Amino acid sequence: MSINLSFADIAIIVFFFLVLVAIAKIAAGKSKADMVDYFLGGRKMPWWLLGVSMVACTFSADTPNLVTGMVRESGVAKNWAWWAFLITGMTTVFIFARLWRRTGIVTDLEFYEKRYSGKTASFLRGFRSVYLGFFFNTLILGSVTLAAIKIGSVMFGVRPLHTVLVGMSVALVYTTLGGFRGVVWADFFQYIIAMAGAIAAAVAALQLPNVGGLEGLVNNPEIQDKLSFVPDFTNPSVFVPLLIIPVAVQWWSVWYPGSEPGGGGYMCQKMLSAKDEKNAVAANLFFNFAHYALRPWPWILVALVSLVVFKPDSQSARLDAESQLNDPQILPYYNKVLQNFETEEVPTQLRDKIVKLHFQKEGLTSLHEAFPNADAKYLKNDAAYPMMMTKMPSGLLGLIIASLIAAYLSTIATHLNWGASYLVNDFYKRFVDKNADGKKLKKVAVICTILLAFSGGLVSLTIMDNATQAFDILLLSGAGTGAVYLLRWFWWRINAATEIAAMAAAFVMSVVMVFVVPDGCLACGVFDHSTMRLLITIAVVSVVWLATVYLSRPEDKKTLMEFYSLTKPGGPGWKYFLQQYGDDNLLKVNALHWQMPVQLLCVFVGILTVYALLFAGGFLVYLKFIPAMLLFLVGVVGVVVLFKLSKKLKLIDN
Repeated sequence: MSINLSFADIAIIVFFFLVLVAIAKIAAGKSKADMVDYFLGGRKMPWWLLGVSMVACTFSADTPNLVTGMVRESGVAKNWAWWAFLITGMTTVFIFARLWRRTGIVTDLEFYEKRYSGKTASFLRGFRSVYLGFFFNTLILGSVTLAAIKIGSVMFGVRPLHTVLVGMSVALVYTTLGGFRGVVWADFFQYIIAMAGAIAAAVAALQLPNVGGLEGLVNNPEIQDKLSFVPDFTNPSVFVPLLIIPVAVQWWSVWYPGSEPGGGGYMCQKMLSAKDEKNAVAANLFFNFAHYALRPWPWILVALVSLVVFKPDSQSARLDAESQLNDPQILPYYNKVLQNFETEEVPTQLRDKIVKLHFQKEGLTSLHEAFPNADAKYLKNDAAYPMMMTKMPSGLLGLIIASLIAAYLSTIATHLNWGASYLVNDFYKRFVDKNADGKKLKKVAVICTILLAFSGGLVSLTIMDNATQAFDILLLSGAGTGAVYLLRWFWWRINAATEIAAMAAAFVMSVVMVFVVPDGCLACGVFDHSTMRLLITIAVVSVVWLATVYLSRPEDKKTLMEFYSLTKPGGPGWKYFLQQYGDDNLLKVNALHWQMPVQLLCVFVGILTVYALLFAGGFLVYLKFIPAMLLFLVGVVGVVVLFKLSKKLKLIDN
């Protein structure tokens, strides 16, 4: 099914692209042949611009799809899988943002040769520049582009290849022309469009037939089991993996792009581009409020409406379909159809029956019937969001389409610029041509950006078909490494070998857990197989890196002293080292810069405040005004307390 655009819709979309072209042209005029300018905007970025950019680049085209898939599959409470990362975000705000800004580096990978020494530090920097900048980044680019493919396929009937070519080409234009400055200013504009479109889509969805507005939705019996903010506490097998594990374990132990323990990646790139420490901290604080408290509810509303408009199959119908598909006479054909929904190896009539039973088994019959011509490979619960967009009225549709394009481009542009910064600054300049001037490096940056766009598009067309699947894979591949990224700032004994061991162990364990150990061997009591995979990986990786700390040599004392003098992290983790190799002055500096009690209090108040505002919005959506007002007051008090506490933190203007 494709949709028809009115003149007003087309005008809005054309205006959106014209503004992007103007931003690219202006940014290109200010761009210099200099890596600090091309990848950090000359370190002159204000907090408000960076904060909005941070929110925009994490508001990707796949995020509404991801949230919709979560809500349809497990209810609103499933969002704790990413809500829990607020804890990581607040630790970055009040503990790590200032430390990153003090380093004065161009990319966070330069950290390795400031914190560690020798060939292992060089190897770590070079390896991660390619691993994260190219391979890992390509996976993320593919995941985001997959969402664009689903949107293009469902809403316009556009072939996946055409969607990839157009989307990547537009992103490349302003990314390569304007560099980081162009990306950030485009993010600012695109975030406004993206949020306006998301809110408009939620309002319009509530007006659809059979929904009955907000009151009709929240009282609809079909979605009552999906509305709770928290999972069912009477069932440990539900609330433990959905809430306890994300809050107690996942936030500090798992490395995930945009929510790295201790900060890192493209979020670190934006911190490094700030004018000074104050702007770096303020940008992160704004991001966490906007990302968690303001953004989720428009998407959640659309997801809930989709459960009414595209009603899932009943449990009995799903079990019946599963039983038929497991019939020994059908099962071999079913496996062939799963590999290729258009296979000609299975007779047409049987193939059509199997496809119908497959979607019934997955609870997706209504989606398949509404969009019979949609590519079956992409027809999952997360595709319900773009399917809902086809229900939007003419005139509003242009804004919504522009918002989806904006969400896609903001994330793609950020990842292209960030990935290129690793490949150029931490691989090419460091290991290939140390004497390359700014002009040459900028050319290499453009080539790397184009290479990343091509690779991301290729991945989206070949190996991905589900946003939730990609999310789970990314989480597991970084499991167990997070504690190292937190402690390396505050414990002198952490060394390069520790990070290498943690990274290698996580990679090996993720391969073993996914491809070797079957699901049936992992389910244990209240833990499902996904949770067990995560916990086992974290446990093994933690043992490996802790053993490495004590079995390997510490870093060179000169390197450690220079790092400490530069960043001044303070704390007991450096006390022994300073007593052995420092002097009384450094010990005084160590005590002066140790503000962890106040910082942790700020983190706690910040978390409480944002969650209060998040659920105040939720209760307001559910038309429960008294708890909404009470939580809103808690949020307001929290903001006041937070700003008073933050004034006690010592920041260095640089």
